[in-house]
Amino acid sequence: MTPAKRLFDLTLALLMGTVLLIPILVIAALVLIQSGRPVFYPSERMRGLDDPFVLWKFRTMRPDPGDGGVTGGDKSDRITPIGRALRRTRLDELPQLWNVIRGDISFVGPRPPLRRYTELFPDLYERVLRSRPGITGLATLRFHGHEERLLAACATGAETEAVYCRRCVPRKAALDLIYQRNRDLCLDLKLMAETARKVLDRA
Repeated sequence: MTPAKRLFDLTLALLMGTVLLIPILVIAALVLIQSGRPVFYPSERMRGLDDPFVLWKFRTMRPDPGDGGVTGGDKSDRITPIGRALRRTRLDELPQLWNVIRGDISFVGPRPPLRRYTELFPDLYERVLRSRPGITGLATLRFHGHEERLLAACATGAETEAVYCRRCVPRKAALDLIYQRNRDLCLDLKLMAETARKVLDRA
């Protein structure tokens, strides 16, 4: 990450954190009232093959100690009512402003993968994670909806894992590498504006 990109991320994250503080507190209260504790969901993610960090989200599912991998149709019955609304509007990702402030992620970049996928595809993720992971990005905007539909059709954890590894990981990585070759501030601003439009359309 360049110093200019880091300064942009930090400045915007602090500004957004200040402006959105009350909505964040309201969402936290709603999650607590409707779903109980914990309010937040910490997830280990990778910003490099040997560089884990904790990614924060609002909790949208009932806890399961044995949970692992991506969310598919096999987990849909665990998503809480408020969790569905938060996922649809991506408001569950607001706590990731803290990750941006810490420097774990950027606003724009590849979505940070779970450790299991960097271990399954080390050569691929070694290339993808040369870009700092982000809240949104080219792959998120161009493939996320299709990914959700593919995984929603999966009835078991094994099927979800197979579909994700075979049909999602390579396609998202290809888009992430296109971003990596063309990244600059103008592209980041364009992708952020597109993300904001999609969030507002779903609200």
